[in-house]
Amino acid sequence: MALWARQGSRWCCLLQAARAAGFPRRPRSCGSPAQACRGFAPLALLPSRNEVLPWRLRACRHVSVGSCAPPDGAKDGSFSSPKSNLPSPAKQEQAKAETLPDLSAEILYEDWDDIPPSSALEEISEEEAVQIIAEPLLPLQSSTLRDYVDHSETLAKLVHLGVDLSQVEKRQKAGQLLLTLDFEKDIRKILLFLKDVGVEDNQLGPFLTKNPYILAEDLEALETRVAYLKSKKFGKGEIAQMVSRAPYLLLFSVERLDNRLGFFKNELGLSVKKTKDLVIRLPRLLTGKLEPVKENLQVCQIELGFQHSEIQQIVFKTPKILTASKKRLRQTFDYLHNIMGIPHHMLTRFPQVFNSKLLRIKERHMFLTFLGRAQYDPAQPSYISLDQLVSLPDEVFCTEIAKASIQDFEKFLKTL
Repeated sequence: MALWARQGSRWCCLLQAARAAGFPRRPRSCGSPAQACRGFAPLALLPSRNEVLPWRLRACRHVSVGSCAPPDGAKDGSFSSPKSNLPSPAKQEQAKAETLPDLSAEILYEDWDDIPPSSALEEISEEEAVQIIAEPLLPLQSSTLRDYVDHSETLAKLVHLGVDLSQVEKRQKAGQLLLTLDFEKDIRKILLFLKDVGVEDNQLGPFLTKNPYILAEDLEALETRVAYLKSKKFGKGEIAQMVSRAPYLLLFSVERLDNRLGFFKNELGLSVKKTKDLVIRLPRLLTGKLEPVKENLQVCQIELGFQHSEIQQIVFKTPKILTASKKRLRQTFDYLHNIMGIPHHMLTRFPQVFNSKLLRIKERHMFLTFLGRAQYDPAQPSYISLDQLVSLPDEVFCTEIAKASIQDFEKFLKTL
């Protein structure tokens, strides 16, 4: 019923439009009640099945047998001949002048229940307006990768992996690099390679945070560098340890790695095995600058007075001395040798003392001196080794070495 009601409304609108255009009307009465004309017949508005071009709404013409009153627009009052349904030339001109504007057949066949598409100029209510969610615009320029995470699948997956983007963006051009990479195409293969090398899953994020540049490296070149380390008799576990502790290691070419190994072997006069052990314990020796290493070797030999053989022992036991601050080396040696009276051979025997904080050495030595127990000569009774002096926790140092309580040690420190 609703459909017929809508169609009836449609016909009425078309009828009113035709009347407004001056279309001739049928008389109100006809010869036969069954053939009476009642204004416009809706069927007269439908196009022929064979008609595909736009059609015009024409004046209703009586074509059936029977009589009907002449149209209101007829001037001579004559009836049309029942033998001919074709209008005369004069009537053709009149019909042409009285036709309505073109209507498309598609209008009649359109789905009455369809809702027309909304327009950009269409007014909407406040409730509809507040429900509109606008996607944030991608910034053209930004100083932080945080602004791009919601727009980049690659960055989102790296964050999920544990990469700290706030640290990555501090590295030169690292942020721009990540924005140009595709996770599936560029990054996944590097992650699989690192896992194959031996980097643990929970270390992939921290590793890429320190060295995001490896994501732009050629996979074949990375595999070649690992193959070189294996050729130098580094085991898989040792390579994994070196790569994890020195993330930039695999960015170095085979030639550069070979030159670094040769430098430490020749400069320190170490055997191949000891050279390997040295770089396994401190792999960043292969990635750091060589100038500080050369300077520290000169300080140990010229300023501190160690012999070449003593330097070999110190470096092999404590590789960090090669990268330590020169100022710190001088101050620590001065206090140990000139204040505490520790000879060179004792320092060579316990070189780990150079890795300790000078303040800790001073506090404990002064406390032992106050107690009368500062004895560092192994030939004398109550001997205290340098290892015990610097490596033990405060509680153990007080009870076992100083033979005092931790409270006594804390009170003494307040007097300094």
